[in-house]
Amino acid sequence: MTRTGRTFDVHQEITNRIVAALDVPGTFKLPWIGGGTLKRPVNATTRNPYNGVNILSLWLASLTCGHPSNLWGTYRQWAALGCQVRKGERSSLIVFYKKLAYANPEAGDGDDDTVERLMARASFVFNAAQVGGFTAEAEALPEGPVFDPVQNAEAFVRATGATVHETGDRACYIPSSDLIQMPERRRFTGTDTTTPAEGFYSTLFHELVHWSGAKQRLNRDLNGRFGSSSYAMEELVAELGAAFLCSDLSITQEPRADHAHYIASWLKVLKDDKKAVFTAASKASEAANWLLVAHPG
Repeated sequence: MTRTGRTFDVHQEITNRIVAALDVPGTFKLPWIGGGTLKRPVNATTRNPYNGVNILSLWLASLTCGHPSNLWGTYRQWAALGCQVRKGERSSLIVFYKKLAYANPEAGDGDDDTVERLMARASFVFNAAQVGGFTAEAEALPEGPVFDPVQNAEAFVRATGATVHETGDRACYIPSSDLIQMPERRRFTGTDTTTPAEGFYSTLFHELVHWSGAKQRLNRDLNGRFGSSSYAMEELVAELGAAFLCSDLSITQEPRADHAHYIASWLKVLKDDKKAVFTAASKASEAANWLLVAHPG
């Protein structure tokens, strides 16, 4: 409950923030395309990466407030680390799910008289830049071996086992033949902020997320959940999944010309369904994590 006595709706609040970031007149730049500084948000105590919609929520908070760190924690977590959130700092919103037991209205003889359901709960976190007493050594995360990001992306794509044909002038996943078609890489010219190679790989990652959803893989079917809007939602899943992969593989994501077309359809679904972005981000996170484990086809 809030101080006004109304229940705080975490789904609606996070959806409102993401819609506001998307619904900017005269622009079609996606808020999660912010360059190579958008590392995956990580919890300060557990060092586990955040997933799903929490990635988007914390990315938006970082972009809005200019936070340079990808490390986050609750007030209590920072205090346990010997740090103090500075007076006047505003928290950022994430969601976690808690199992709650309810009486089972359909229980019969020999059945469990309770059932468990996942309930969404809001949590409020602060960036490392918002606390005092935090040392650079404590913030540093394991980086692993030094590698060229393009070589890393090439190895990642090979490890997935996906069939990729570089031909023609458009990028798409073709379910009937289970292959990804990409324009030849020499066609990619890059932008002021991305190299031709980064443009190629960010586009390929988008198609790889589509590929991951095939029936023989993750079997991602959004028709039952979104009906006529399922195509738009699958594109949003692929867009978010590509952003997550670019972040994890240190590839700067390239803005795409078709964003203007898709944003209108994404906004309609998000405004009509407060849980739509949660589903899209969850499916995108599932796909990105599955691909990063390098499953063969």
